Amino acid sequence: MTRQMVFKAAYFALRFGLGGAFVYAGVLKMLEPMLFAAAIDGYGLVSWDAAKTLARVLPVVEVAAGAGLIFDIRGALGLIVAQLLVFMGVLAWAMHLGLDVDCGCFGPSGLPPGITPPPQEGLGEVTKAMIRDAVMLAGGGLIYWLRRFLGVRPWPRGRGVGRLG
Repeated sequence: MTRQMVFKAAYFALRFGLGGAFVYAGVLKMLEPMLFAAAIDGYGLVSWDAAKTLARVLPVVEVAAGAGLIFDIRGALGLIVAQLLVFMGVLAWAMHLGLDVDCGCFGPSGLPPGITPPPQEGLGEVTKAMIRDAVMLAGGGLIYWLRRFLGVRPWPRGRGVGRLG
């Protein structure tokens, strides 16, 4: 297998992996918007009404951006990177405050609002979420680099959905 083919395979795998993760996370949040609103409220950054609105809007944006990345639509990668940076900022805020709340990243934990999971050995939930988001952000950077290296232009300016030069 040539080096070019390996890079093309990595490009597709990263797009489908990162895009699929966002679609999956968004759908899980759509299934339980009030539990996701409670997870947002746990950070104390917005009012309860704003948390309820965000719990309905954010999952739709996640699913749209994830699907856009899967189909290699222009702007989707930028939207995913922007979301990851915002999520990481919120997680950094939680770490600064010493919070160890359910991040709600892949749907709510199912615990009632105000109830935190019992402490466990190892990394806290917020730290795990920060590491996971950092890995996904690195994946987004690698996708960008592969686009430049392979000469890929996302659709609609490119030569078609997922087609390589």
